[in-house]
Amino acid sequence: MRILHTADWHLGRTLEGRSRLAEQEAFIEELVEIVNDQQIDLVLLAGDVYDTVNPPAVAEQLFYEALARLSDQGRRPLYVIAGNHDHPDRLAAAAPLAGKLGVTLVGLPEARVHRIPVKRTDESAVLFALPYPSESRLKELLVEVPDESVLRSAYSERVRYLVEQQASHFSSNTVNLLMSHLYVLGGKESESERPIQVGGAYTVDASALAGSVQYAALGHLHRPQQQLWGDTVIRYSGSPLAYSFSEAGQAKSVTILDLKPGMQAEPKELFLTSGRPLVEWTARGGLEEVYRWLDEGKDATAWIDLEVHLKETISLEQVHRLREAHDGLIHIRPVYPELQADAAQLGTRASTRVPMDELFRRFYTRQTGGAVPEDELVRLFMELLADEELEEAVER
Repeated sequence: MRILHTADWHLGRTLEGRSRLAEQEAFIEELVEIVNDQQIDLVLLAGDVYDTVNPPAVAEQLFYEALARLSDQGRRPLYVIAGNHDHPDRLAAAAPLAGKLGVTLVGLPEARVHRIPVKRTDESAVLFALPYPSESRLKELLVEVPDESVLRSAYSERVRYLVEQQASHFSSNTVNLLMSHLYVLGGKESESERPIQVGGAYTVDASALAGSVQYAALGHLHRPQQQLWGDTVIRYSGSPLAYSFSEAGQAKSVTILDLKPGMQAEPKELFLTSGRPLVEWTARGGLEEVYRWLDEGKDATAWIDLEVHLKETISLEQVHRLREAHDGLIHIRPVYPELQADAAQLGTRASTRVPMDELFRRFYTRQTGGAVPEDELVRLFMELLADEELEEAVER
């Protein structure tokens, strides 16, 4: 049978206030074409359908329209689980109606497997669908000792127990699948994934998902990646769109695999063309270099994080002009090498006594021959500086 694995749609998510709805609609269009062109027998959506537990109505409408189209009005089975961003009850509320279209929505962890007949190949799959298994959603206290290593071990062992219990329904004559939304130890994270673990506590050892599982379809990490544990392939399909600049340059995809009973999974990436790329510009040649790139049409459809090196202060008029020239400019971060050099010359003790806004005022006055910067310009500079410091702190 041919299976498509996707996850982390995050419908309703924005980028610094910019709507991504048009890109998400384009992704759904592309995904519908893929499942039809590739003759997909089974679709797995491994959580984080929405970006928040209370998504906007347009996001819910897009999701329900996607379910109807992807399921081909009930001719193609489609399974969806809740991720850490989804409200499990809200996601599963439409289950009775969705079931009439061959769509199964699973909000909370449950002790059952799903048997899925595939007419085209005359095969059957057995799927253990495990939505985001937080401690509260498992409805039990894992340990009483607030020690991270003990908690992680208990959590991982609990997930292992759940998988082993449901894997007892697997057989050598079925395609044996696990779908979940969690963090497997060793996975590579991106800035756009809000943590589902406290420190490293809520992580799962890869061995907990292995055993008789042929393929573990996971959600949560936005970078496509996989691990092999014994004969079990454990894979994150990644998000269909880049949701932070930490994902700049990443190719987005969905995962397709042909799988038979007893066969080791060999998943393949099918790269997506929808969605605006996220790119980072560093203009050491100042605004002239930026305007040249804009005139050349560089990254015309992208969302852009711009760092521009300047000798003179940037005005509000220049900031507005840049934004009018390219609607994808998200961050405009001026860097003043001379100002940084001045701060360094003051020394550590002196720089701690002189606030950054005062350093900026001195720099502005020197560069303009005595003019005093407007308060609005100083405020803009401090906001840009705060944004940069926050991004650096998150990356660390």
